[in-house]
Amino acid sequence: MFSSKFGKVMPSTFKAPNWARNAHMQTIWPRYFIKKPEVNIANERISTPDGDFLDIAWCLPDNANTQDGKGVVVVFHGLEGSANSHYARHLINRLKDDGFIVALMHFRGCSHDVNLTPRAYHSGETVDPMQTLEHVKKRYPNLPIFAIGYSLGGNMLLKLLNETAGQKIICAAVAVSAPLLLDECALRMQRGFSQLYQHYLLKSMKGSLLEKMQRLDMTKLIGLNQDQVKGLSTFRDFDQEVTAPIHGFEDADDYYLKCSALRLMTNISTNTLVLHAKDDPFMTEAVVPSDKHLSSSVAYELSETGGHVGFLHGSPWAPKLWLQERISAFLQEQYQGLDPLKKKHSLEEANELEINTQGEVKA
Repeated sequence: MFSSKFGKVMPSTFKAPNWARNAHMQTIWPRYFIKKPEVNIANERISTPDGDFLDIAWCLPDNANTQDGKGVVVVFHGLEGSANSHYARHLINRLKDDGFIVALMHFRGCSHDVNLTPRAYHSGETVDPMQTLEHVKKRYPNLPIFAIGYSLGGNMLLKLLNETAGQKIICAAVAVSAPLLLDECALRMQRGFSQLYQHYLLKSMKGSLLEKMQRLDMTKLIGLNQDQVKGLSTFRDFDQEVTAPIHGFEDADDYYLKCSALRLMTNISTNTLVLHAKDDPFMTEAVVPSDKHLSSSVAYELSETGGHVGFLHGSPWAPKLWLQERISAFLQEQYQGLDPLKKKHSLEEANELEINTQGEVKA
């Protein structure tokens, strides 16, 4: 039984089994050794004010034709993720079974088409997510809306909640494995086995950038040729040479300082659950807050083990993912606590989803 305690750093109820106590097993096993559920996803493309587009992956509850949805959950994936990421698929499957409509926003460059402008995404880019939330609210004005962010998307979500303290769109939120101190996390990724995660993700990031450079002239923004892009070897290098100049930061340090969510959580007024594992190989214990970093609306739960977006339990023959259990319980807890008027909705509204189906997005 879960019960959220707000305004405090609390020990998590998650306990890794003896066979899966290693942080890297926790991080890697769920992706490669637990089958992703099949979910019926359709894509909607919306235009942005700067002449670009955002792709939103929608999933309706199985019973949407006979019973209206409880609410809408907007999901923000992690670095180079998508609706096909293992954690996203498992979450979407659980939420639809719980009766929620799910809308996963793809950050620019993470869906199935190259975007039209140099602008991409980063750990503090909140403009596109806010547009998505407003779009969802306009479509479902009478349904409660919740938000969940993983890793980079979790840090971004916490920053957004800080910037929009008192906002009326999101009823409650969850941030999972968020890199709350970006500079510390960038340094951590240069050490030990974590370098392999960095290499894998950086290869994808550089590939997306090189593909965009073939279509857009970006020399005035980043001043790098293709060989120089290929030579970037760390997240800090990429943020210094690409993320910062494209998005208006002075340098990587300026970006890290302005976008790290650790110092921003005291201003959050939306009930928010933050889930972390102390052994997360993407970060250090420097990202763990104290009570003074939390507002009375933030519940922070820290486990000794769990890896990065892992939280694997059960047996090797029947492994389970604890994250979906905890997130589901938190959303149910927050849903039950809503004002009855906020739960008011109609069958017609839950079935009004008109989207352009363009097939599944790529992994």
